[in-house]
Amino acid sequence: MQPEQEQEILNLRDRQLTPKQIARKLGLKASEVSTFLISQAEQTALASAEKGELLPVAQCLVDVNFANVLLRNETSEVGGLGLVMVTRSKGYNRFVAATYLIDYWCLGVKDTIPPRNCNDSQYKTLIENSYSPFLGYEEISVEQAQALVWGAIAYSKILGFEPHRDFEQSKAHLGESTSEIGLKFGRNGKPCYVEGPYDNTTKIINTLKNSVGDGNFDYLFGIG
Repeated sequence: MQPEQEQEILNLRDRQLTPKQIARKLGLKASEVSTFLISQAEQTALASAEKGELLPVAQCLVDVNFANVLLRNETSEVGGLGLVMVTRSKGYNRFVAATYLIDYWCLGVKDTIPPRNCNDSQYKTLIENSYSPFLGYEEISVEQAQALVWGAIAYSKILGFEPHRDFEQSKAHLGESTSEIGLKFGRNGKPCYVEGPYDNTTKIINTLKNSVGDGNFDYLFGIG
């Protein structure tokens, strides 16, 4: 394959053409195009790793209600829990995905699934399984994803709460936030704790009393 053909493959791939479509346009075999794209993606990922850089972002997702409340400042009494997924590209049809379950009313990062490797079909299944408890999902920028997660952590720390212990395995994948997006956490201007089935409710309530004082937070028991 000539260098001119390789560059043309990359140009067509940037236009979202499939390997089969590229092959037809250039008179090549689809297997040749796929092999080249896989090699190119792996070289890019390896070069990034050697430089200590994060893998390139493939996609970031958030559930619709979380986006409505935090990114569009819409009013909603639903939940208080949101899910952010950050997926990076490890090569052609190879991904690394992590999820962050956010209690944006009070506790911040309530749970996280550390980065996992998957191919295209596994990634689609992961998305559907992860967002099945929510009312749909939408794509957002990595800057918005970082702002949602780190913003929730900053808010919950003011209240006296640390992120879930597994966040240590997931924060490098997320990347540090450099965004100046202003987000309003809490419910109706103050923290609202919703009891979960595995929470130490007494400890959480006492922490809120110490951080913001009696009467300055809401709570809902028995619905987790």
